Amino acid sequence: MAKNSIVVVGSSNTDLIIKMERIPKSGETVLGGEFARAAGGKGANQAVGAARAGGEVSFIGRIGRDNFGEIALAGLSGDGINVDHVVRDDAQPSGVAFIFVGKQG
Repeated sequence: MAKNSIVVVGSSNTDLIIKMERIPKSGETVLGGEFARAAGGKGANQAVGAARAGGEVSFIGRIGRDNFGEIALAGLSGDGINVDHVVRDDAQPSGVAFIFVGKQG
């Protein structure tokens, strides 16, 4: 069976996840607990999902020329995604998303 060709144009971020007792209120400081880092970004997540479902996927986006960008490209490539059309940006950093997870999830 031939693979389906899919092109995804979108974002790639690194999710910085902090588990905490509760989500802080505006202006409040709450100490964080467990910390994790994960690949993210709506476009990158769609590309990975399509590749893992058997599609032949190319990802188009812009990633900073930094450590987060290197890790993102390695992850996408590791899932068999073509990253030949990803632009590396020398002036802007790769995207990050801070995710706070309260005790109740």
